[in-house]
Amino acid sequence: MQTQLAERYRNSSFGEEAQQIVGKCVHCGFCNATCPTYQLLGDELDGPRGRIYLIKQVLEGKIATERTQLHLDRCLTCRNCETTCPSGVQFGRLVDIGRHLVEQQVARRPADRTLRATLREGLTGSWFAPTLKLGQAFRNWLPQPIRNSVPQPLDAGPWPMRRRERRMLLMTGCVQPALRPTIDSATARVFDAAGIEIRVAPARACCGAIRHHLADAQGALREARANIDAWWPAIESGECEALVVNASGCAAMVLEYGYLLREDPLYAERARKLSERTRDVSQVLAGCAPELREQVKPAGAAQRVAFHPPCTLQNALKLAGATEQLLTSFGASLVPFEEPHLCCGSAGTYSVLQPQLARTLRERKLERIGAAKPDVILSSNIGCIQHLQGGTAVPVMHWIEWLDGQLQVR
Repeated sequence: MQTQLAERYRNSSFGEEAQQIVGKCVHCGFCNATCPTYQLLGDELDGPRGRIYLIKQVLEGKIATERTQLHLDRCLTCRNCETTCPSGVQFGRLVDIGRHLVEQQVARRPADRTLRATLREGLTGSWFAPTLKLGQAFRNWLPQPIRNSVPQPLDAGPWPMRRRERRMLLMTGCVQPALRPTIDSATARVFDAAGIEIRVAPARACCGAIRHHLADAQGALREARANIDAWWPAIESGECEALVVNASGCAAMVLEYGYLLREDPLYAERARKLSERTRDVSQVLAGCAPELREQVKPAGAAQRVAFHPPCTLQNALKLAGATEQLLTSFGASLVPFEEPHLCCGSAGTYSVLQPQLARTLRERKLERIGAAKPDVILSSNIGCIQHLQGGTAVPVMHWIEWLDGQLQVR
């Protein structure tokens, strides 16, 4: 049965793509030098080359085991390995395909199934926000480990009401508005200062990344289609010129819509066009930098800023350097630190599913950042922000929140 399943999958378009990706690998091992889990564990099967070997075996008909699943689960999908691959292996896509195939062959244990189902449905469901508010209300009475993951409630501040000729849709995501509402309101204020009106995208669903990386491919596609139905009309009509995203993980997923829905006759074209009209906030503000710089407050005491670029910003969007330049242009005194390329361990649901590895990676990241003695740590993804803040007293925030604080009172 499992061999037949592998055969069917191998002959599908995704199976063919997986075989093409595997075929590019020259087994040089350069990828292991930049793989966080290989650096921590030193196991060949916990590095990209070993995982490619495991996926290749499954594609060739070998029955997957719990051990196969474990080594694929431990992958952060940070795609850092792609930066050192001389053959251009798209490992991020390959590991998602491999996980999907293994998930169909290996039954998970009940506790693991329950946890993953809770993450899939809980983080993306409508009851996440009220549950979080309840946790915040009783935060002081919660056990310390749980308390650390429940942030204090934040005042989002005013939302600009001015009408502008330039308008963009803002994707708000599933957990960010509840965990840190200040990010979206800061985005609206900064864009208003740049002469752009922000309108909240009508569907506040998950971008699909949580389900996608938990091997729920069909669930991810459902969310992608629902979002396209909600967002595309405003862009197609010219009401809004683009979809702007302030969470780099979500931006990376939306940019994949065209690829993921390429065989869907009803959605392929719209998905491709929406991906093309999706912008990270840094891309938009880079074109407005001169106007915004005129509104930056006079420099006070120099603030030492550490910028942690999420893996999605570095390896999927490839905007880490551009974002750093943007911050510098607004007066940020960026302090360098070692290993900025390594993942902090957040990686979507990874910090919940692989807590020990995630904590170790966070400690390593914060040790490197701490050596630079920053006054504030900036990032661009809600998962990284919450994960890092749980391990340090140094304030951690989205860089657009910091920029909002640098602008003159409007």
